Amino acid sequence: MVNIMDKQQILIVDDEEVNRAILHSMFRNEEQEYELIEAENGQQAIELIEKCSNLVLIMLDLVMPVKDGFGVLEYMKEQELLDRIPVILITSEAVQDSEDKAYSYGAADVIHKPFYPHIVKKRSKNIIELYQNKLNMERRLKEQEEAIRAQEKEIRENNEFMIETLSSVVEARSAETGEHTRRIKYFTRIMLKYLMKYFPKYGLTEAQVDMIARAAALHDIGKIGIPDAILLKPGKLTAEEFEIMKTHTTIGCDILEKTYKNRESDFYRYSYEICRYHHERWDGRGYPDHLAGDQIPISAQIVAVADVYDALVSPRVYKSAYANNIAYDMILNGECGEFSQDVMECFQLAKHDFFNIVEVIKMFSFS
Repeated sequence: MVNIMDKQQILIVDDEEVNRAILHSMFRNEEQEYELIEAENGQQAIELIEKCSNLVLIMLDLVMPVKDGFGVLEYMKEQELLDRIPVILITSEAVQDSEDKAYSYGAADVIHKPFYPHIVKKRSKNIIELYQNKLNMERRLKEQEEAIRAQEKEIRENNEFMIETLSSVVEARSAETGEHTRRIKYFTRIMLKYLMKYFPKYGLTEAQVDMIARAAALHDIGKIGIPDAILLKPGKLTAEEFEIMKTHTTIGCDILEKTYKNRESDFYRYSYEICRYHHERWDGRGYPDHLAGDQIPISAQIVAVADVYDALVSPRVYKSAYANNIAYDMILNGECGEFSQDVMECFQLAKHDFFNIVEVIKMFSFS
């Protein structure tokens, strides 16, 4: 026997008692499965809809006192109930306009009086099954989506941990401070926000901005493969040493290729672009591939400016930190290589954001 709390509920709404009795009798043999509820008018129906938690069908008369059938449909539409509770309109009116209006509200079916009980019963059960299957499918899809989101969150957190760990390993043996990678992410994200807002031609989305900013943390992972004598040298590199230092771009790509399984993902693509091309310059005078202009991926162009700015405003064993405004002017004046006009406009828009980040980092530890 089915517990009454678990029973599916059918609401019969009609001001004529004889019609309610006829409709009630159709489901008499299914009373173990359905709880049958009756209302004499639309207002009573609305009160019952608000109280009932397991309604699977409403059989609704059109012409009633107090509130008619369309009043009930209007209420259900406002409450967004018609997608989950089917309504069969039972009416003696054979007016096309009324039917069209009922369907426009979202009624599942319209049946005219006098009706044949076995037909009404069959159509009712078919509609109940259809809606229940739809709701069950939506519920399963929602559960799957939640599970996928949970998995994505876990994967992202694991990826973030690995990125931070790898970046820390690089910085632990380099001449840079431990906050370099984190600042690059901040600067990159800020510039990308301006690029997304003012340069829609690049088609950036919030998700892409997030991925590029995270990928920026891997820009220098290739320095793992640079000898300490060069990486930690407290002075200017010789031409030969500088050629070796340049290889950190391609070493980083080799590391990505060997360690990252999903090479079809956008995150891998952005990481690869940034590792390889963040030292390329707009005029083709960068390295390792001497790309020029739009040959350089926009992700690498943005990180390049962020990297140069942070290098200028940060102290190194071989130099003191430049003041914010001096570093800013050096980049704008082309003293650090040529960058695209679009990227420079974003850099100008981000000027005070960059200055603020540097000043805040001087005040607090972000370890």
